[in-house]
Amino acid sequence: MTRHFGWDAFALGFGPRGFFWRGPRRGRRQWFASGDMKYVILKLLKDKPRHGYEVMKELEEQLHGCYSPSPGTVYPTLQWLEDEGLVVARDVEGKKVYEITDAGRKFLEEHRDVVDDIFERVRDTVDRALGGAMADVNRAVGRLMRAVYRAGWRARDDGTRQQLVEILSKTLAEVEGLAS
Repeated sequence: MTRHFGWDAFALGFGPRGFFWRGPRRGRRQWFASGDMKYVILKLLKDKPRHGYEVMKELEEQLHGCYSPSPGTVYPTLQWLEDEGLVVARDVEGKKVYEITDAGRKFLEEHRDVVDDIFERVRDTVDRALGGAMADVNRAVGRLMRAVYRAGWRARDDGTRQQLVEILSKTLAEVEGLAS
C-alpha cells in the first residue's frame, strides 16, 4: 500500500484544498491550464483502461492529494476524447471503461512536448508544496494536531483545554511573527 503524504494526510483537511484553509486565493496558480486535462487523461489511459472514477483517483494519487479533479472536469473531457475518436468506451460490469485508441496514442505522441511540459510543471508544483523542508513542516503540523486533539479529548476538565488554547495562541503568534 502506498503511503499518502498529501495535504489530507496531516489531518482534518488543512492545506490548500482543505476545509479550514484560509490561505490567499488571488494569484494562486492553477494546476492545469485550459485544455491540459485532455492530455493528462490520455496519458493515464495509455497506462491502462480506466473508468472515470479511476481516472480521478489515479490523478489525485499521482499528485499526492494536492489536487483532485472534479467529475465536472473529468467526465466532459472523457466524452470529448470519445467524440474525437481518441478513446473508446466499453461497458465492463456496468461501468463505462475508457481505453485509448491508436488515434489517441498518435495524438499523444504528436503532442509529447505539451504533455511533458504539463507533467513537469505539475511535478514542480507538487515538489514545492510537499518536498524538502515543506515535507518536514507538513509532518510536524500533523504530529502537532494529533497531539493537541489527543490531549483535548483526554483532558478531564476545561482548564486543561484552556491551557491548550493558550499554548496554541502563543505558538500562532510566534509563527505569524516568522511570516511577517
